Amino acid sequence: MDDYLFRYHVDQCKTVEEKTTYLEILNYSDPTYNSCEEHPLVTQDDFENFLRRNGAFAPPMLAEGVKLQDGVRLIVQKDAQHPDTFKPLHISLKKDAYESMVRTWHLPFRAIEGSSLVGPFFWCSHDDNEDDRHLQIIFRKSDVRKKGKTRGWEIMLSYSYNTCITTGFVKGTESSDILEALDHLIACRSELGHPLILPIIILSHDLSAKGDMRQRDARDWLRRLENAITMRNEIEEREVYMDLDVDRINRDLVECHSQVLWKRPQAYQEILKELREAMQKFMEGLHIPDERRAKKLGNLHNSMLSRLDFFRAKLTGMEHYIHTTLERLHIQRQALYNIMAQKESKLNLEIASQQRRVAHATKRDGTAMKTLSLLGAVFLPGTFMASVFSMTFFDFSADSDAGGGVSGSSAHVSQLLWVYFAVTIPLTTVILLFWYFIDRKREKRYKEEDDEIEKGIDRMEKDILAIMRKKTINKATTWTSGGSIGARRERRNTEKDILKLA
Repeated sequence: MDDYLFRYHVDQCKTVEEKTTYLEILNYSDPTYNSCEEHPLVTQDDFENFLRRNGAFAPPMLAEGVKLQDGVRLIVQKDAQHPDTFKPLHISLKKDAYESMVRTWHLPFRAIEGSSLVGPFFWCSHDDNEDDRHLQIIFRKSDVRKKGKTRGWEIMLSYSYNTCITTGFVKGTESSDILEALDHLIACRSELGHPLILPIIILSHDLSAKGDMRQRDARDWLRRLENAITMRNEIEEREVYMDLDVDRINRDLVECHSQVLWKRPQAYQEILKELREAMQKFMEGLHIPDERRAKKLGNLHNSMLSRLDFFRAKLTGMEHYIHTTLERLHIQRQALYNIMAQKESKLNLEIASQQRRVAHATKRDGTAMKTLSLLGAVFLPGTFMASVFSMTFFDFSADSDAGGGVSGSSAHVSQLLWVYFAVTIPLTTVILLFWYFIDRKREKRYKEEDDEIEKGIDRMEKDILAIMRKKTINKATTWTSGGSIGARRERRNTEKDILKLA
């Protein structure tokens, strides 16, 4: 079944090209024969010869009594560049070369089925060949693309109990730690008798201080956010947010949360568990007659177990640290939601202010209608005065017998007509001036009311935020925030203060 599934998945894969090299480190009973070589594999013949140790890669002639003790022979793609190199159902070797490598070196067939895996993954098992038993290992971590570039690394290894040589395929992108891990492996070439040394080296680089520093930076960022949202004073003055920009703080909360979730310890805790089981399987299947070599390998094995215990303790502490950070981020997010609710209240107040302005405008329109009525009333004094003076100033039935002695009716205008204008014009002017004074005073009052509404909205928002922050950072409220009577009393007082402001 495994053979069929392997060929099926290889046929389904697409091929991408990557620069390929080899790394061969061999240790002999006579240290003068020890070798460490790393060169490109240019042609297909070079690739096949390296797999089968033919031609230029044939084993050296050894002096009598000198034996090969252990070693590592790897096909390496340590700077993978193609954007699809870790895409599901993609391999970075030609199909026949990939199949030849897996079959010749007894690498795990199942590795091709893990091309779609993401995150850290570790698997280890023995093959079914009892005559030449191999310990097979898959260790990989592949992430989705970032800025168009894929990220990750992959190793698949096979350790032969007969030859004590670890063979395998190693690939990593530029963002991975494969290059540093291989340099570390070369520096530890005297300890290659253990097949799990390369996976533990890679794990050591993956769990380096960069992760701890990133969590510390996230905690510092959280303290700045706490100061901006709930006025918690645990930062320097130069780190304070200059203003309460809700949009910016909300984005920073999301980004800080993402940074905290980087390399969650739970996933690596499972990797450590699988590594310990793999080391146990290795020691159960190992048989070295040389007591000195067995003791040296046992010391190395115990040292690696101790390192795994160190990583376990480190990840446990980091897990608690991350949990605390996430809980504090959750608290700040809830506080920010309260602030955003106050922003919505301000918007409602602004809407009410606009409605009040509309009411004022309607009232002014009514005032304009009154003005028209007033303009009509302007003529009332003249009409009144005309009615009064019509009885004495004008006489349309006066007799006229001047000149030729012809008598008849004619209009008679009194010489005191000027009194009409002398009284009417000043009276009209006084009425207009009085109306103008009343209208200006009313408009000034309207403007003061509008300005007071605007100031009241800003003042109310600041007072509400001050009350919210004061209640949030109050120690008694913080430590009795469960369901205690004191906490409920504090919440009721807060609500009353906000209602008074509103």
